[in-house]
Amino acid sequence: MSELVTGEAVALELRPAKLPSRALAVFLDLVVAVCVYIGVSVVVLLATASLDDAAQTALSIAVFLLILVGAPIAVETLSHGRSVGKLVFGLRVVRDDGGPIRFRHALVRGAVGVVEILMTFGVVACIASLVSARGRRLGDVFAGTLVVRERVPVGTAWPVPAPPPGVAERFAGLDLSAVPDGLWLAVRQYLGRMRQLDPRVSATMAGRLAADLAGRTGTAVPQDMPPALFLAAVVQERQARQAAVRTDGAAHAAVTGGDAPSGGGWAAPGGARVYEAAVEQPPVEKAPDSGSRPTGFVPPA
Repeated sequence: MSELVTGEAVALELRPAKLPSRALAVFLDLVVAVCVYIGVSVVVLLATASLDDAAQTALSIAVFLLILVGAPIAVETLSHGRSVGKLVFGLRVVRDDGGPIRFRHALVRGAVGVVEILMTFGVVACIASLVSARGRRLGDVFAGTLVVRERVPVGTAWPVPAPPPGVAERFAGLDLSAVPDGLWLAVRQYLGRMRQLDPRVSATMAGRLAADLAGRTGTAVPQDMPPALFLAAVVQERQARQAAVRTDGAAHAAVTGGDAPSGGGWAAPGGARVYEAAVEQPPVEKAPDSGSRPTGFVPPA
């Protein structure tokens, strides 16, 4: 599981965008589109000056539809929900389940946007956003999309909670080499923000992440331990192993008077490349390699 694309993940990572930020993003998109439309229209008129009025009118309509309707749809499709205005204000269009939008979503939003934004000067879109609980306009309702904030203010995330003493020691024998970086990131993000979630959403997220982590490590979640505590304990065990590796590297540098050797290393579970000390002095005591540990653990009585 390299990334989370569920509705809970959207609640965890992002927040629904408010009407003022959405209105400013749409206004900036319209300004850019109108400037491009004027420039392209002038070029087209100069290039087709020899044509009759009917041909020039048809070209003008085609340019209007291409720049003000087709271009925003293409930009949202290729950028997975980011337009110029949304990129400036830190917004993004996602599906209701949190996944990236596709062409059909952008097409429906753009087609409905012609009516509720261009033809009514945004009045219908503003009313629909005010009525909707998540600030969605009609285009979002028909397309099944949601505009969310990508940039969350610093300081809103809680620090990762540490498990009670002795809990992480129960997982000293876990093999963490098969856990991908994306899953570690998802677990840390959940632990840092689980206090901000609805209790039911938090429990569901913890269960899914714990099941995925247990599948990667080959060890089931203990029945006497909540999934969130299991996640915190395994993360602490991983951090302890990484700290032991850094300690070994510092000891090697102190003995040899230089940096770690450039070869003969092993890949840590987190993906970072570390190296073992290989000197003639008495070896420095260090944590055993995670790859050589048994896959299970014995819970306390």
